Amino acid sequence: MKEGSEMLVLSRKLGEKIYINDNICITIVDIDRGKIRLGIEAPRDVPIFRQELLAGKKDVAANASTVAAKH
Repeated sequence: MKEGSEMLVLSRKLGEKIYINDNICITIVDIDRGKIRLGIEAPRDVPIFRQELLAGKKDVAANASTVAAKH
């Protein structure tokens, strides 16, 4: 989480939705054995990343800048 931001924690049931502004909708699509599936409706220009992919993206960028600095 970014510094200075807070987390809103919500409870939702299967089929319920959460809206962010007027252009993003998150729907609880499935709940099975502790695993939740989300459906996200958003404009194509809004980037959406899973946490593990975002962390990898930062690592690749950091490694590339380290290699460039050594040359």
